[in-house]
Amino acid sequence: MPSTKIEFNAKKIDRIQAVDELAVPLFPGNRRHQRVFLAIFIEIKYADRGFLPYLKELCDKYEFSPRMLETVRSKMRRLGLIDHVSKFRKTHGYKDGWVLSTRFSHSLTRLAGLAKYFKERNDPLQERKERDLFTYLQ
Repeated sequence: MPSTKIEFNAKKIDRIQAVDELAVPLFPGNRRHQRVFLAIFIEIKYADRGFLPYLKELCDKYEFSPRMLETVRSKMRRLGLIDHVSKFRKTHGYKDGWVLSTRFSHSLTRLAGLAKYFKERNDPLQERKERDLFTYLQ
């Protein structure tokens, strides 16, 4: 199974200004996967109604292997960047295809909210539980 490793560096994330720079923390150290990510992302983004029926055509168009496409596509799906739409959905005319998803951004928002909540939550009983948990994990 391909790695879902992303580089979660606050300073690098602050400097991102374009979609090509977004590919670097999502696919750290692999320029070919970054290139495939950009192809998938941009093609779906500018497809008719944000719906792309087939990804395999991108292999010929951008000259990368089907295996590399499948690796990047699966990582993007697990991260929540893209979703597969089944033919049973009326919104896309009962066709199979791919769309950009909001699950990734919602997950990051939820993660940030949890970090803030745990940081601000301050009661003596909870402090004792957290310290006991820390002692247990050592």
